Amino acid sequence: MPEFGRLLTAMVTPFAPDGSVDYDTARRLAVALLDSGSDGVLVAGTTGEVPTLSHDEKPRLFREVKSAVGDRGSVIAGTGTSNTAESVDLTREAEREGVDGVLAVTPYYSKPTQEGLVRHFEAIAAATRLPCLMYNLPARTCVNMTAETTIRLSRVENIAGVKEASGDFEQIARIIEGAADGFRVWSGNDADTLPVLGIGGYGVISVISHVVGRQIRSMIDDAVAGRLPEAARAHRRLLPLVDALFLVTNPIPVKYALGQLGFPVGGLRLPLCGPDDSTAERIMAEVRRHTIDLPVPV
Repeated sequence: MPEFGRLLTAMVTPFAPDGSVDYDTARRLAVALLDSGSDGVLVAGTTGEVPTLSHDEKPRLFREVKSAVGDRGSVIAGTGTSNTAESVDLTREAEREGVDGVLAVTPYYSKPTQEGLVRHFEAIAAATRLPCLMYNLPARTCVNMTAETTIRLSRVENIAGVKEASGDFEQIARIIEGAADGFRVWSGNDADTLPVLGIGGYGVISVISHVVGRQIRSMIDDAVAGRLPEAARAHRRLLPLVDALFLVTNPIPVKYALGQLGFPVGGLRLPLCGPDDSTAERIMAEVRRHTIDLPVPV
């Protein structure tokens, strides 16, 4: 399996004033994220407003970002939907566009059984030679993929890992203990990064790394090297920023913050909309307390 890296940013999707995807800004943002500490980017995930992206927009977004990133970092394409056949088709398209791997969320709305989850991910993995990451996000999908299911799927040759956003550290520890050799667990929640590393996880697929990527990189490096007091101090210092960037539904706060910091990524597609004045003030009051790692365009 290729090395995706410990710090991946779940990248926002920039939009132009007319609401179309701003591919040029997406390219610039991906490079800026690598310049500020990320090993790679996840494109068309939750933070990328994937439910509002059309089937035609996604492959072009994968292609544009990978073209900009090249071999400097990994590009993971979000190809999971609530429809297994559609997820398989999009995964095949992502492979043709040259991405390094795919990430598929547990299907939402349908509420499949655990056996249904196994068959869903097996079908996606069978459709590609790319390494596949699974995404367990019960807060949005209403289904938790159990440790037993994840461990079972870890035996599939090209299922390389899981983004775990359940917040259940007992479940995550059981996955790490029981999964196949080489299977990796990334935290799916920024507040959980250090605890997940502490029980043997590999890294994080992050939102706040849009603005403090080097600081998260340093925290991960300290944790991996056994410098736990340093990592813990960074974790505690960043927790208020995590709270601020999740005051309302992600990616509303981080998109607003990026625009205020001078990296315009446009607005949001309905049904999401910008923060109210009070929330916006609270977001930026905390953001401005921190050193911003993201290089801002001149």
